Amino acid sequence: MVAINPLDLFLWTFRRNEKDVVNLYTSLSPVMQSATGGNMLNFGFWSKDHADPMSAQSNLCMVFADMADLSSATTVVDVGSGLGAPSKLWRDEFPNARLYAVNINFDQLVCSGSEKNIEFLNSTSAKLPFSDASVDRVLALESAQHFKPLSDFVSESKRVLKKSGLLVVAVPVTVNDSSIGKLGLLKFTWSSEHYAIDYLKNLITSFGFIISEEKLIGSNVYDPLADYYSANRNALKVEILKNYSSYVEKILFKSIQKMKKASEDNVIEYILLKCHL
Repeated sequence: MVAINPLDLFLWTFRRNEKDVVNLYTSLSPVMQSATGGNMLNFGFWSKDHADPMSAQSNLCMVFADMADLSSATTVVDVGSGLGAPSKLWRDEFPNARLYAVNINFDQLVCSGSEKNIEFLNSTSAKLPFSDASVDRVLALESAQHFKPLSDFVSESKRVLKKSGLLVVAVPVTVNDSSIGKLGLLKFTWSSEHYAIDYLKNLITSFGFIISEEKLIGSNVYDPLADYYSANRNALKVEILKNYSSYVEKILFKSIQKMKKASEDNVIEYILLKCHL
């Protein structure tokens, strides 16, 4: 049983500094693994052909990879790589690319293991361990919402990218107002920064990037994820309660339902951005 002090959980979510994010993911990543049966930590891109968590999560990785033109990339940096599952998928699908999985969470890197053609690096998004103009792609798949300060990550991406390179991000965002009146419970349980769409885009372009492609996919993320959890809650609860107290599952369920409502009310979105210099 994973013991999580409710006060610690609240403080990690409320403060959201780098140490808090590491503690949060170290403690709660197994919830996602229990619920999905895999090592992907993203919300997934759901469709009629991708109607279960692992399929939806892999689909999001491949939609993201297509936007990032990984078929033509040779040096790819996956920042905030989690347990390494997206990097492993991309390595298998695009064997000509050399993957560098960067994660500040050393425990997750250890869990990722040793992999052919993937180098796992323990580093922060604010100081990427690469020389100037040395990589083709900088990717942040559902991780940039945790980077602090985000401006340092964008600046570092600009520094390490070749002139022909791409910065591609997938980020849960708010549409405009991120106040407690709009987000409600999510203000406390959405364990990341609540960046508004315009803020994110303006920040990226302020560093000289041009946004060449944009996709808003919230309706294919939050709504079907919540529907799946509701339809399969009894079975998922059994798996989650093997390792966690019931209050963790209750918070998770309520948060997912609130995400769906916020998505339907156009309060939150999920954005994919392709950017070049």
